[in-house]
Amino acid sequence: MTRLTGKTALITGAARGIGRAFAERYIREGARVIIADIDAERAAQTAEALGDQAMALRMDVTDQASIDAGIQAALARFGQIDILINNAALFTAAPIADITRQDYARVFDINVAGTLFTLQAVAKHMIARGEGGKIINMASQAGRRGEALVAVYCATKAAVISLTQSAGLDLIKHGINVNAIAPGVVDGEHWDGVDAFFAKHENKAPGQKKREVGEAVPFGRMGVAEDLTGMAVFLASSEADYIVAQTYNVDGGQWMS
Repeated sequence: MTRLTGKTALITGAARGIGRAFAERYIREGARVIIADIDAERAAQTAEALGDQAMALRMDVTDQASIDAGIQAALARFGQIDILINNAALFTAAPIADITRQDYARVFDINVAGTLFTLQAVAKHMIARGEGGKIINMASQAGRRGEALVAVYCATKAAVISLTQSAGLDLIKHGINVNAIAPGVVDGEHWDGVDAFFAKHENKAPGQKKREVGEAVPFGRMGVAEDLTGMAVFLASSEADYIVAQTYNVDGGQWMS
């Protein structure tokens, strides 16, 4: 028997990248997976590729009506949600002097409010069902420390770590374990934009920043999405029943805590 047999997982931002890697691994572990993403077309493509155990769902985590409707659609299809991964997030970067209120509000709305209110909505279902559950928030090494050009994103991920602690302490009385994963630098399609930003603001050649951050990881390379899936399975499984309000670094040794 695989580790998540009989479980249903809702994963936000799951149409691509890390979220899709979680979905693929969860299905291999026996779970049914809801591919929730604001990009409905790509979510549908991902769900089709993953087969009958996957369901596509358009969900905007900045819109409570969208969150609530998505959860009801998921329950209509699968009857339960046992696992939530709050993976939807937005990266932003700017020198302190260039940060705008609009960008600040947009990133906090997705990364922090989106995490909180999706967690809340799924937790309400779990509490009513009375069988507990597992909630996994996606933090980051950026939430462990500041970065000169990444103030807003770092602040959102620090907030996710704190939210994980508070929600974990509050919800464990209902048998709901809330924990988080803090990746380091993870390669993917978003890195073209990240590299271009640092090339501009740190006067680096294209590709130089990406090469430098990879070389700086003690493990010897940047992470890939699949490096995170083992921790995501563990935290969703019964093996993690006694783990509450923790944030685990999965970063090749970049941060020690």
